Amino acid sequence: MSWTWRLTALVLGFGLDLLLGDPHWAPHPVRAIGGLICGLEKLLRRIFPKSPGGELAGGAVLAALTLAVPTALTAGALWACGRVSFWLAFAAEVLLCYQLLATRSLQKESGAVYQALKAGDLAEARRAVSMIVGRDTERLDASGVAKAAVETVAENASDGVIAPLLFLALGGAPLGMLYKAANTMDSMVGYQNNQYLYFGRAAAKLDDLLNLIPARIAGVLMCLGAVLCGYDGRGAWRIFRRDRKNHKSPNSAHTEAACAGALGIQLAGSNYYFGKLVEKPTIGDGLREVEALDILRAGRLLYATAFLALLLFCGVPLTALLFPF
Repeated sequence: MSWTWRLTALVLGFGLDLLLGDPHWAPHPVRAIGGLICGLEKLLRRIFPKSPGGELAGGAVLAALTLAVPTALTAGALWACGRVSFWLAFAAEVLLCYQLLATRSLQKESGAVYQALKAGDLAEARRAVSMIVGRDTERLDASGVAKAAVETVAENASDGVIAPLLFLALGGAPLGMLYKAANTMDSMVGYQNNQYLYFGRAAAKLDDLLNLIPARIAGVLMCLGAVLCGYDGRGAWRIFRRDRKNHKSPNSAHTEAACAGALGIQLAGSNYYFGKLVEKPTIGDGLREVEALDILRAGRLLYATAFLALLLFCGVPLTALLFPF
């Protein structure tokens, strides 16, 4: 399949994501990847010794297999579809592009938090936000719940939307699946705790590497998206440049900083995780308290950033094809 057709499939997949999101009842490749990671972890922990060196080696094998298996299966499936019919392969490419993007899902899940806050149901808002964040939510007030939802939309704009768009534009569904496998693996084993300090190190470093460029592109595009949405574009750029490194991860704060500056709010800071207070630097100036409407504002900013990314990533390869010299 030519690059032009792959980009066409990406545009159609992007449209399907905006229209349909990810129905919970439908099979999804990320769930299959998660099952693969769980199975491989159990197997590799039995094979490799329980020592720092053994866990590092086992984690490296996990990373290699988690990338290789879904990528090879995706490429093989598309090849097999192409042997039957070009249109079957094209339809499969569209479907995979759709499933590897999470724009509508981010907006929908955060929107449930907004609706609960709007209704004055703090308990339901805490429950809804607990589905999309890792921090403890029992102590959060209404502003804290809204802040957690905004942070999730902002942070996941990069690894849930912009990064997949970039990899899909560069290498179609197989490269998109490789990225999604790495990102899923990091979310499952890339923790700096006793269980995964060594075993998850390869997964964490790999995810950092793959997101190095997309996160920075996402931050810049979100600043431009702020202008399109009528938010504070200058503030977004200023806070992006100042606070984009205010996170232990080299990539996580770029879009958070742009979002905080665009909305004039303060994100991040210390929170409770599994009952323990974790100290973190803040992002943004906090010109006002975070409110429920900021969830909707962050959703609009996410959509604007996603559309800008689609135009950029599809336009650059097409330009290279039309003007190769």
